[in-house]
Amino acid sequence: MTPSPSPDDPKSAEAAPGAAGGTARRLGWVTGVLLLGAVVLVVTHLGEERELVRLVHQAQPLWLLAAVALQALTYVCAAAVWQRALVYRGVATRLQPLVPLGLVKLFTDQVVPSAGVSGTLLVVRGLERRRVSRSDAVAAILTDLAGYYIACLLATLAALAVLWRHGTLSLATLLPAAAVCVLVLGLPLAIFGLRRQTARHPPRWLERLPGARDVAAVLREAPAGTLFGPRLLAETVLLQLAIFVLDALTLAATLRAVASPLGFWPVFASFVMAALVSTLAWVPGGVGTFDGACVALLHLHGVSVEAALAATLLLRGLTFWLPMIPGFPLARREAAPSPPQSGHS
Repeated sequence: MTPSPSPDDPKSAEAAPGAAGGTARRLGWVTGVLLLGAVVLVVTHLGEERELVRLVHQAQPLWLLAAVALQALTYVCAAAVWQRALVYRGVATRLQPLVPLGLVKLFTDQVVPSAGVSGTLLVVRGLERRRVSRSDAVAAILTDLAGYYIACLLATLAALAVLWRHGTLSLATLLPAAAVCVLVLGLPLAIFGLRRQTARHPPRWLERLPGARDVAAVLREAPAGTLFGPRLLAETVLLQLAIFVLDALTLAATLRAVASPLGFWPVFASFVMAALVSTLAWVPGGVGTFDGACVALLHLHGVSVEAALAATLLLRGLTFWLPMIPGFPLARREAAPSPPQSGHS
């Protein structure tokens, strides 16, 4: 029989947080599925169950194809961020080989909730597999993170402005927006603060954040000097904003697919605020939390609860459930040890 590890064994100490994290993720999935079931039950109770089934069954295929094309563009935008960052550092990299990494990142960020950190860390290994040096890969993901947080803040402010103009701004929408603004401002400061003390261990309070230790380990290999200039940062923010816009356009397409069109800005505000709620809930993929918030916000803008749920379920099928088919094998491949490096690609 294999002897049980001692509490003082460092391997045992490292395994404990991983086991706890796995348990937390499983509980998160169970919670999310239960919340999603509750959302469906509430909507079918408030509305007509037959109407919901009819809307989903008779969804217009052309609009669904448009939604698929819009989602494919989000992966291209994610890949373009790293490509521009690598070109800035003098690494000649084509866009096409990075597109699968875009799918892996967006997929991982949804499956493992960590405010964008989990997928970003996986990208480092993916870039190394493509013969990019560790320091250049770390510089690319730090540029990605900086652009993402700025874009998230801008999208949140735009969504609040839309809700205010349409008279649907309330305390229930202000609270999650304020909390996410604090998160969006605090995480970059913490991450880039860690970069200044790479020789030391991160503060205890920061180690409690999901992925903080992994981020600290990666930052120890960050290159010295400036990571990005004003032009690169502007390009990165625009590409990250484009992902928000494309996701909102996907929701608009699914609404048209169920014959319930709505103007772009109310759809954009509904999507962004629902995404903020799912980020705070820390449930994998925002299962249940995103769906409930999105249905409620769409209904506030005049969409029937049946159509709002039908469009949201179609959106989630295209952005979350369907990408799982290629996402799992791609993520496993990118997480595999990278081959020995002989230089840049």
